[in-house]
Amino acid sequence: MADIAKYQQQLDKFQTSYAKEALTEPVNFWALAGFAVAAAYTWSVIPLLVAIIAEFAYVLVVPNLPSYRKLVQGRERERLKALNKAQREKLIKSFSPREREAVEYLRWQKNKIQENYKKFAGVRQLPTNLQSLDRRWEDFVDLLDVYRRRKQHLKSINRQAVHNQLSQAFRAAENATDEKTKRIQQTNVEILKRRLASFDELERSVKLVEGQLQSIENFFGYLNDEIVTMSTPEKFSLLDFEQLSDSIAMTKQMLDATSDSVGQLDAYNREMGNYELLPENN
Repeated sequence: MADIAKYQQQLDKFQTSYAKEALTEPVNFWALAGFAVAAAYTWSVIPLLVAIIAEFAYVLVVPNLPSYRKLVQGRERERLKALNKAQREKLIKSFSPREREAVEYLRWQKNKIQENYKKFAGVRQLPTNLQSLDRRWEDFVDLLDVYRRRKQHLKSINRQAVHNQLSQAFRAAENATDEKTKRIQQTNVEILKRRLASFDELERSVKLVEGQLQSIENFFGYLNDEIVTMSTPEKFSLLDFEQLSDSIAMTKQMLDATSDSVGQLDAYNREMGNYELLPENN
């Protein structure tokens, strides 16, 4: 079972109206229907008056019950988990055959590790660290998606065009006849320098993600070997799992930082009309 902590941020944004949720509950619908049938059967408004009073009390009490709010949040959590799973499976289908093969092999290996542990340890419940393998597999899929997109982005970049733009901006700044034009060209020079620096940063990020993907694959292989040959369940230490988790977290932080940098530079080039410097036009 995957770690549901990843959905917490989405869950925090879930600003549900508990009263609205309570009104749509099947039990509430059928209760109101029952009162309506009773009113129609008896030709009396009394059941309707009772229904109004009961509904008022229901809406006033039930949505404010901690147990009901917990139930609603639990349903939303499950919905988000199902949505996340569906989106990831859709993403996997967009991968190349070789990428899908790597993902499916790692999924098979994950399942085998968990099955073997239960078999050899003689337990029904997996320890927390082995449950986290589901999350590590999801990390692998997410990182592989980043890796392939960034690698394709690098292939589409025309470095020479950027160098040419930089040379032109340098000359334009040196030959500017007024201060306003000079400032504009100097700004352009600085942006293009940052653009070139971002290429190197992007290349480093691709290599880092590639290493992280290999690390996850090797970790799964190591676990599979260890479980098959383990003597006692206590042999597994949380240290290795924590190190891998920390490494993935740091990789994601770095990727977030470079994503902001590259995105800002692309936005600037669109504003300046330097469309030849954009990856989608190369």
